[in-house]
Amino acid sequence: MVAFSSMSRRGLISAGAGLTASLLLPKAAFAAPGLPKGERRLSFYNTHTGETLKTVYWADGDYVPEALKAANKLLRDHRTGDVHDIDPNLFDLLARVNGLTEAGSKPFQVISGYRSPKSNAMLHDRSGAVATKSQHMLGKAIDIRVPGVQLDHLREAALSLKGGGVGYYPDSANNFVHMDTGRVRFW
Repeated sequence: MVAFSSMSRRGLISAGAGLTASLLLPKAAFAAPGLPKGERRLSFYNTHTGETLKTVYWADGDYVPEALKAANKLLRDHRTGDVHDIDPNLFDLLARVNGLTEAGSKPFQVISGYRSPKSNAMLHDRSGAVATKSQHMLGKAIDIRVPGVQLDHLREAALSLKGGGVGYYPDSANNFVHMDTGRVRFW
């Protein structure tokens, strides 16, 4: 919070002008670099349920609520059926990765999206590699691969964006890259 009593008159006028200008800009002006200017599309294939989704999740300067709802359902915890809101910034991160790789319109193969606390605890008990406070439980993480895209290319694209955490699992049974919108880190 700004204490106006300690702000000079010039500072107050500048802050007011900046706020007014930001309110006049369209939402699209705040788009992250590397995102398409018009519609943003994503395609998914859930490896556990066999479900697919091709969707325009962003149009006319805003997220499309029906598309986000459909993506939330596809990315649900396949073990419990629990659905959770997925961070829209994660979709933007995936769209940016799509633009940096040879993925084109190929679907992201989803190994794991949202993970309920029950599923996360079970996986953590099986493997210490699963965080007890996983970003998956917040709807801020996804484990993916893309057919025809080398896993190391997917990882390098994700790392270059510095949009959150990136995990690399080339030797796991599923061969995947973890991406999340938490703090920037890698493993």
